[in-house]
Amino acid sequence: MASGKGSGTKMVVWGILGLLILGLGGFGTANFGGGVTRVAAVGDEEISVNDYANALQSQISAIEAQTGQAFSVAQAENFGLSQQVLDQLLSQAALDAETARVGLSVGDDAVRRELLAIDAFKGVDGKFDTAAYKDLLARNNMTDKGFESDLRKDAARAILTGALATGITMPPSYGQVVVDWLGERRTISVATLGAEALETGAPIASEADIQSWYDAHPEAYTAPEARRITYAWLTPAMIMDQVDIDEEALRQLYQENIDSYVQPERRLVERLVFNSEEEAQEAADRIASGETTFDEEVAARGLDLIDADMGDVSQDDLSAEAGPAVFALEGTGEVGPVMSDLGPALYRVNGTLAGSEVSFEEARDELAAVMSTDAAARLISGLLEEFDNDLAEGYTLEELADETEMELGTLDWTTESEGGIAAYTAFKEAAAQVTLDDYPEIIELSDGGVFALRLDAIVPATVKPLDEVREQVAADWEADALQQRLTERAEALETEVASGESITDLGLPSETFEAITRQDFLSNMPDGFMDAVFAPGLTEGGTTLISGEGRVVIAKIDSVEDPEPSDENAAIAQSYITSAAQGAATDVIDAFSAALRAREGVTINQTALTAVHSQMQ
Repeated sequence: MASGKGSGTKMVVWGILGLLILGLGGFGTANFGGGVTRVAAVGDEEISVNDYANALQSQISAIEAQTGQAFSVAQAENFGLSQQVLDQLLSQAALDAETARVGLSVGDDAVRRELLAIDAFKGVDGKFDTAAYKDLLARNNMTDKGFESDLRKDAARAILTGALATGITMPPSYGQVVVDWLGERRTISVATLGAEALETGAPIASEADIQSWYDAHPEAYTAPEARRITYAWLTPAMIMDQVDIDEEALRQLYQENIDSYVQPERRLVERLVFNSEEEAQEAADRIASGETTFDEEVAARGLDLIDADMGDVSQDDLSAEAGPAVFALEGTGEVGPVMSDLGPALYRVNGTLAGSEVSFEEARDELAAVMSTDAAARLISGLLEEFDNDLAEGYTLEELADETEMELGTLDWTTESEGGIAAYTAFKEAAAQVTLDDYPEIIELSDGGVFALRLDAIVPATVKPLDEVREQVAADWEADALQQRLTERAEALETEVASGESITDLGLPSETFEAITRQDFLSNMPDGFMDAVFAPGLTEGGTTLISGEGRVVIAKIDSVEDPEPSDENAAIAQSYITSAAQGAATDVIDAFSAALRAREGVTINQTALTAVHSQMQ
């Protein structure tokens, strides 16, 4: 435990290493002009601008690696990441101050071992490279003395936190409680009541029912706030018929992509290469006589089958001698020895993938569509300047559509809009951001098209007319009414089951789930089934109802059993015990660090923090 916590406190040093590898510049005093050397301190233990900047950049880089998106310093401030980093550094500084106060440190040998183990400072031979070490530090405004001092502090801090965490354990009962909850087994009998079981059948909504439901649930039929937008757009598909297709160019395009249309026969092949033809022949003879197999010959060479696997290959992928021999084989089997690119080899054919050929005539329409779309996109690209100039001269979108190839359209756009121009990401982004004061501008689409838009009005959320949503209202009323009638009937049947009636005697579809746990998933049961049958207080012999999806399930708990003893359950218990103990140890260390900060006093240099953030923008 101590070692785990110790390794977790190396944020500064490992953050620095990450930046060294990335080749980022340091944030020394020269960057801030003058005597700004620290961003904060706990007592006399300072947090340098370098340490803070490197730690913050390390956290930002980690977020960018996880999300695949840029994450700015401003975002780090808004989300509290910068404060979190500072808090971690303050806690470390408090611990460092305490190790210094009690005289806790490690020797040079320990620092040397840590230093030699860092991969960033190793050469191509895998050994520590002094020149590379000093060069990396120098390029980041760091010294070996300072870096090694950080390593020494890390090691001393690990000893302190390890001592604090030593002896913190959780009782076995903690893990057993979790296993008892997760692994409890229940045998459940169920009967499913559907519309077909109702004597009256499924309810049908009357006009009065529809009106009443519509009046009582206006929120369900309210159109969201919309943005009334006028747009003019032009896509390659709109002008494809204006593009002349050159037949010779089509044939050239076909030849350039011939591999997509003509696929030669391929075979699934494995190859075993030998040092000499004699060795290869001896192996072939052993296989032919049944003394060994190809697999055994591969293993005898100290190889795995994956080492011999060539995947699916065409005849041209093989050597001039091996190709014809392998493809002359009918079916599967061994071939060889024949000369491969690597020497004498045995080949095994495991299957054949038939070749295929799409003629130019068959592919012509597809090629023409590709070529005309590309040509149309280039044509639109050539018109961009003209469209921009027209808008700059004061053309309205209506005038632009009248005098160019662009087409005019309108829609009440919401985030749920789809189809047509609303399917394009560029349009969605522009529609969401445009204001009533914005002037239209040309924006490019992903397929080579363009558009410009104008926000005409904000349409407030309004309840849709009943005639527009009548079918949906009727369906909603009928679903609710059906669920109510099913529930009433199910409650009566549940009473019978609770009184001793067997689930199987209800005359409904029934089944029994044997010894299920909370971790099981029953795809044929309604949502919430597992939570319902494992509800607190529901014991053996108890019953419950689960409604949903146009049915009600009546469930009876036939038996409740303790978890089955197993290595898996034992591992789960131990995992929870260990996790809880680590969490308790972390809490102890955090509390100790907080007490140290309160005792020593904390100072923050906000000017320096602001300067670091500005430098990192």
